[in-house]
Amino acid sequence: MSDTLLSPPELERSDALVLFGITGDLARKMLLPALYRLTESGRLTVPVIGVAATDWDDDALRRHAREAVVAAGTDIDEAAFDRFAASLSLVAGDFTDDATFSRVRDAVAGFDFVTHYLAIPPSLFTTVAASLAAAGLNRHSRLVVEKPFGDDLASARALQDELAAHFDDDHLMRVDHFLGNRAVESLMVSRFANTLLAPIWHRSYVDNVQISLAEDFDVADRGSFYDQVGCLRDVVQNHMLQVLAFLAMDPPSATNARAQGLEKWRVLHATRTMDPAETVRGQYDGYRDVEGVDPGSTTETYFATRMFIDNWRWSGVPFYLRSGKALAVTATEVVVELRKPPLELFGGASTKTPPNLIRFRVDGDTGIRADLMVSKPEKNTGPMTVPIGVDFARVLGRQELPYENILYGAVVGDPECFAFFPTVLECWRIVEPVLDPAEPPLRYAPGSWGPQAADRLPGLREWHELSRCLFDD
Repeated sequence: MSDTLLSPPELERSDALVLFGITGDLARKMLLPALYRLTESGRLTVPVIGVAATDWDDDALRRHAREAVVAAGTDIDEAAFDRFAASLSLVAGDFTDDATFSRVRDAVAGFDFVTHYLAIPPSLFTTVAASLAAAGLNRHSRLVVEKPFGDDLASARALQDELAAHFDDDHLMRVDHFLGNRAVESLMVSRFANTLLAPIWHRSYVDNVQISLAEDFDVADRGSFYDQVGCLRDVVQNHMLQVLAFLAMDPPSATNARAQGLEKWRVLHATRTMDPAETVRGQYDGYRDVEGVDPGSTTETYFATRMFIDNWRWSGVPFYLRSGKALAVTATEVVVELRKPPLELFGGASTKTPPNLIRFRVDGDTGIRADLMVSKPEKNTGPMTVPIGVDFARVLGRQELPYENILYGAVVGDPECFAFFPTVLECWRIVEPVLDPAEPPLRYAPGSWGPQAADRLPGLREWHELSRCLFDD
């Protein structure tokens, strides 16, 4: 039946994309290169109408788009770019001016259904949504908003209520670009499509789980933005908890986004709130000297914590999360440590057999790797660790950019790459006790692995080493 709880609504396909903030930083770095890729592959065939407070004309926008695609390191196919450029047009005007929305209405006249994508500061979400409604542009359309969706639990609920006054939930999509990352989605595929893994994904076999989102670069020219957000709100509350949900959820009972969202909600609902006593915040030396950063800033650029999920599958298994700027390497990786055998048969008094590890690299050089034990050729020398696995780029070829999948989903009405609102609320609930603490963050040196206190989180034996590449050839 089509009206069951697990059956998603049939969402409309758009025949135009209106991109608010098309001249902004996100559009330049991510959206315009992704839109070009979609055009090149033939997946994007609708016009793209940009809206921005600028004095540019259509030709200036097309030149800017070309510069953005080149800066992304993309080899341009001239015929494909010509098609992309021809699809671009610009409505110039202030987002607080009613006349801007009158011009948008004229630009979309004749289209049956439109997607409005807000790549703008969150403070303008409700302003633009209300103006779209006032101009009658909330009919036969949907609204897509970028993260962050609120800055705490109360503001997320308030934002939902304000947007819902103009767009119902079937016509409101919330972006988390990790959900557009096929390597993140592969966590679920690897677990549920392989009976090799499914039986051991349980507290009886898993000792602990470590999720790391490390970046070897600093905040660069994003100081004013980052200082208002910090590591916890920027990547932990959204990206890392979405990864945790994929990793720990039970299998959905239907192959659609709503069923998947319900399972994510269940596992996040069973997750304890973060404990300040089991949390470490850090700030790299030199952060306060960055332009736009408060000289007395207590914003964290590093965050680490221990978490628990109180359900039948995961009770008692610690999940360790860490993320930071200016760390030793750039790597987003999940390390699942399996329990060791009950007897030490192959090690010695001074050498212990290391545990099996299953690694999922979900950004950069994506892939899956298992560290297994084999015997060395020399007698009485103990076992050695041998990595086996799959490098996605070598096996599958070019991986789609996350924003290719997000923009395509926004246009065709596929909710799979967008955040389910109940899970957004659970994520804010989980982090709420550690938001904006009074204590200043600990200092750490750029190029290190963060504050040494993070190595002493309760129950943590060690953080498993992350290398620059999943497979060191």
